[in-house]
Amino acid sequence: MTDTTAQPARLPAETTAFTVIFAVSFCHMLNDVMQSLLAALYPMLKEDYGLAFWQIGLLTMAFQVTASLLQPVVGLYTDKNPKPYSLSFGMASTFCGLLLLAFAHSYGFLLLGASLIGIGSAIFHPEASRVARMASGGRYGLAQSLFQVGGNFGTAIGPLLAAFIVVPRGQESVAWFCAAALAGMIILYQIGNWYQRYTAARKARPAAAAIALPRNKVVIALVVLALLVFTKNIYMASFTSYYTFYAIERFGVTVQQSQMMLFLFLGAVALGTVLGGPFGDRYGSKTVIWLSILGILPFTMALPYVGFEATLVLTFVIGVMIASAFPAIVVFAQELVPGRVGMIAGIFFGFAFGMGGIAAAVLGVVADARGIEFVYTICAFLPLLGLLTIFLPNMRELHVAG
Repeated sequence: MTDTTAQPARLPAETTAFTVIFAVSFCHMLNDVMQSLLAALYPMLKEDYGLAFWQIGLLTMAFQVTASLLQPVVGLYTDKNPKPYSLSFGMASTFCGLLLLAFAHSYGFLLLGASLIGIGSAIFHPEASRVARMASGGRYGLAQSLFQVGGNFGTAIGPLLAAFIVVPRGQESVAWFCAAALAGMIILYQIGNWYQRYTAARKARPAAAAIALPRNKVVIALVVLALLVFTKNIYMASFTSYYTFYAIERFGVTVQQSQMMLFLFLGAVALGTVLGGPFGDRYGSKTVIWLSILGILPFTMALPYVGFEATLVLTFVIGVMIASAFPAIVVFAQELVPGRVGMIAGIFFGFAFGMGGIAAAVLGVVADARGIEFVYTICAFLPLLGLLTIFLPNMRELHVAG
């Protein structure tokens, strides 16, 4: 009976699924290209403004904590009051943040620009994640992977664009990227039109049956997932904020070469994100989480002690493996709390941003006190928290039982 009623209702979403998912993924790419410019500018800003590592960390914190505090609020509000055109508004905030970064002449304006980009992310991520799920046709892992890989790809090419456009031409060239923000606003307005039509059509459809778990098991599972995101994003922050400095200090590479090394890691992250969702749809999110978090432990332990060529190989392997977890974690959490897609996306995207921001600030203090290489020595042990995955319920078995 469920299949009979659900199939006709899904046909419109399935017909438009990949068009919508690729469009929102493309906008995710634009959004995260603009976000990644901030971190890619760090070597230039550190020299031009005479910043310490803790000030670099504070810039990351201004962006990521702003995003983390607002995302769950945006998600919770739009779960109850859908706002199809809020996506364009979020991109407009990023547009304003870019202008400030381009023409700021003091550290305070840099912080304000970073915060506005954070506000844009806070609005974009929960609603865009909701759109991806709407258009998934039931393949939630695949949809989340395709959505998230747009952001990963944007984060990966951001340092390259900074290295070949912003570094040679100066801080004001950041304003050129406002054209990307404007393009994103136009595309997201069209996605808003689809979102509005989908929401109106869905009101006439019967609600799908949800898997109910005892409240205490749901709470424990969400806490475990949050801790896994905590683990993943501290380690990710060590790369996104400080890997260029690590490469320069340890191997004596140039700034542009260090940006290429960061691109290798972020490109691997994009690949891992693409692979993680479909793998989770086929074998279960829990399996992906096991392999992604705990599975990278041997590689993170080896990284601080190997030579240049081996560092490149380990950087790629770690990037692929650690990135495959996040689509699985988001889908897992959304299944645990049905009907709260935006809130869950906001919490987990926001928590990821917040933990990354706090970690960047803390790791900056550690780097100032003990050296940048010490950061990678202590972060190598973080994947041990992947053992907590044992406390997650097996959702595949519950689906079969249901």
